[in-house]
Amino acid sequence: MRGEDLENRGGGGRGEVKSGRANNGSYPLPSPTNLIDDSETQWTSWLVPMFVVANIAVFLVVMYLNNCPKHNIPAGNCVAKFLGRFSFEPLKLNPLFGPSSATLERLGALEWTKVVQKHQGWRLLTCIWLHAGVIHLLANMVSLVFIGIRLEQQFGFVRIGVIYLFSGFGGSILSSLFIRSNISVGASGALFGLLGAMLSELFTNWTIYTNKAAALITLLVIIVINLGLGILPHVDNYAHIGGFLTGFLLGFVLLPRPQFGYLVRANLHAGLPVKSKYKAYQYALWFISIVLLIVGFTVALVMLFRGENGNDHCHWCHYVTCVPTSRWSCDKN
Repeated sequence: MRGEDLENRGGGGRGEVKSGRANNGSYPLPSPTNLIDDSETQWTSWLVPMFVVANIAVFLVVMYLNNCPKHNIPAGNCVAKFLGRFSFEPLKLNPLFGPSSATLERLGALEWTKVVQKHQGWRLLTCIWLHAGVIHLLANMVSLVFIGIRLEQQFGFVRIGVIYLFSGFGGSILSSLFIRSNISVGASGALFGLLGAMLSELFTNWTIYTNKAAALITLLVIIVINLGLGILPHVDNYAHIGGFLTGFLLGFVLLPRPQFGYLVRANLHAGLPVKSKYKAYQYALWFISIVLLIVGFTVALVMLFRGENGNDHCHWCHYVTCVPTSRWSCDKN
């Protein structure tokens, strides 16, 4: 739908939707809570529900400002016109029941020209709060509830909030490096970041988990299926991959757990020498991830604002986000 169709992407005809398939409830997520000792203090999850409320509120504001009856003549072309100015764009323009691409672009959708040439770098963050339609919003919010609440209960709102926002930012950067001809909206880069953080959390805390193989296989299957769905046309898989890689590295930095022996000695045997809080490999992964994050973000941002096209450096990367078949074709970007 790069052209006149909408896609799982932006409204009315040109846009990329960061697909909300990180987990729509169809696949069970391995929860950290049932793999380790449940004696740890559980946090109350409030940030993730606030993110859900914020995304829904932003969508309502977008639909109010879109005002389909005003710019569609005759107004009967709008879908669910009984909703008045909240009615949806015609399905041939936006099959996801949402606003037009023009409205999304005006309100902060990710678009290369505006980010680079017009110096609107704020779009790298605002785009993760916009959604192409009701279907897109619902899929993303269900995924956020299933993934985010469990993580926030285990690790608290600060660490999960940082992972969510930085992963969304990382996804937007990678998307901008490769996609120039379409707008992109959606929170899926941030959602894939939470999935990546779950995977690295499993690795860095490997020694304290039970049923390691089952947890790892389940999580990998979920990740592979969702990234695989991203090769369908009109889904911004660059945002998914960028968010996943960012969250994966941040998981090593923010989610390591102390050794069990350290907790026992520190809490029960004050007179005994306390072992190192973390294992050597956890410190190593922490350091490597910090370096990769700093270098990766620096290089990507420099390339982006110098106007470089990622496709010039990777001629096969366009297959990452769309594989042409007899049923559809893919634009190079």
